[in-house]
Amino acid sequence: MRALALYGALGSLVLTGLASPPAGGAVRDPAAPPAPVHPLTFGRCAAVEHLPPTVECGTLTVPLDYARPNGKKIKLTVSRARATEPGARQGALVFNPGGPGASSMQFPLYGALPHWQRTARAYDFVGYAPRGVGRSAPLSCQDPREFAKAPTDSVRYPSDAFKRQKVAEARAYARGCAQRAGADLPFYNSINNARDLDMLRAALGEKKLTFMGASYGTYFGAVYATLFPGHVRRMIFDSVVNPEPRQIWYRNNLDQSLAFERRWNDWLRWVAKHHDTYHLGTHKEAVQHSYDTALARLRRTPLNGKIGPAQLQAAFLKTGYNDAFWSMRADALSKYLHGDAKPLAAQATPSGDGKDEENANAVYTAVECNDAAWPRDWRTWDRDNTSLARTAPFETWDNVWMNLPCAFWPDRRESAADGAEEALRTATDRAAKGGPNGGELADAYRTAATELDDALRGPRGPLNIRTEPGALPPVLLLAAERDAATPYPGALELQRRLPGSSLVTERDAGTHGVALGDNACVNAHVEAYLLRGKVPGHRVYCAPRAEPVPGQPLRRARPSLIPTVKGR
Repeated sequence: MRALALYGALGSLVLTGLASPPAGGAVRDPAAPPAPVHPLTFGRCAAVEHLPPTVECGTLTVPLDYARPNGKKIKLTVSRARATEPGARQGALVFNPGGPGASSMQFPLYGALPHWQRTARAYDFVGYAPRGVGRSAPLSCQDPREFAKAPTDSVRYPSDAFKRQKVAEARAYARGCAQRAGADLPFYNSINNARDLDMLRAALGEKKLTFMGASYGTYFGAVYATLFPGHVRRMIFDSVVNPEPRQIWYRNNLDQSLAFERRWNDWLRWVAKHHDTYHLGTHKEAVQHSYDTALARLRRTPLNGKIGPAQLQAAFLKTGYNDAFWSMRADALSKYLHGDAKPLAAQATPSGDGKDEENANAVYTAVECNDAAWPRDWRTWDRDNTSLARTAPFETWDNVWMNLPCAFWPDRRESAADGAEEALRTATDRAAKGGPNGGELADAYRTAATELDDALRGPRGPLNIRTEPGALPPVLLLAAERDAATPYPGALELQRRLPGSSLVTERDAGTHGVALGDNACVNAHVEAYLLRGKVPGHRVYCAPRAEPVPGQPLRRARPSLIPTVKGR
């Protein structure tokens, strides 16, 4: 009722304000960024970023709400390493590693790695913390100490009592997000992430964007391509999210749980094949039994008082993201079951004070809950995931608990009413002090009324990702056939929606993150595209990377561009 009353008041004020025509009448330049650009200057990085002197940092100012470009501003942290051969420089390469909730502030360091050195000669490597992440208008939904509490339980087939507990926790978490972020909460979403990216392009002085997005970065990168196709120079989408609007985000999470089951079975079979090394079983069912034995033992007696079933699951979920973890996890499990708990403690103990993890989770939750409508009835979640867990028990319910706050997310009408009321109050106060003229007041009233009207009409659906033939330069898609976090059909769907795009598939592989890793075939296509603008055929295929070797240490594998945590 408050929203309806406010809407009526705003409507009459807008009509009054529009009695005089708006000043100017200029048509917006289609090549312009979505808001006025503030200068971006670089200097020494803050100590908290832990970056060497070879990397410089800056701060990008963007509107919280692009419907009010002159309203509240937020600041995003940016990092950069200059191209190592200035004479060969082609521009800036901006990278996002996904999440939502991950930062690429460390990305400039990748230019020193062997697989990246040729690319680093031609490009400035630019990383940044998206809105909500790190020091970029950080989001928080819960006391980090509470978020990081351990040990905690993970149940493959939860009881009704366990479900009720988790529903209550999800409801409280959503309430915490609303209380801590207030009226700002709805503006953490994928469309604003794409707009921020265009502001970064303009602030860097780049006429057109060269961008590499991984995982979730492929989704808002595709949003960018849809909103600003004329601003694109080159784009790589690595490990592609399915952009079909009906998939965002509830159904994508169902598909992800099923894909993680397949990838988990890949790991079980690999461990069984190397029974002589790990002594965990000669077939995948036996290895699963060994894992279940560890789960039960940790439920009875948490390791070091910190590692319970949920911490074990989180550590072993990484085997689904990157097969560089296969050997070390198998070794840790084997030693734990045979009396040596030190490797498992080193790999599964929660790190730090939980602040970074809580922040990443808050951004993940806010973006996914704001992007699309989720089922509001717990019975829908219970029905769908009870059915799914019969065939995919490994990750299904943990995935539910991570996303369930979206069932209780604040109603957009309430958030819009808060924001409209704030805009109205600010504009009125300024007018009383002799601030804006009538036209500016009308703009403020119009913006508030439009947002509220949009909210009252119902939830805004995800953007329909699509470009017309020829509107977008050729872009490069990369995907692994057995990727669990972003199942392969997503790459096929995005290619269908971006005419002229090229898809490179790593056959029979499942590591999440394909670009410039351990596959020479993929690397050749990536470098040809970034350095010469050359795209392969419509669809090309590369043989899989070499299978992990028992006893191979993680340090021998290249660092992953994508965070190996639950998310996209």
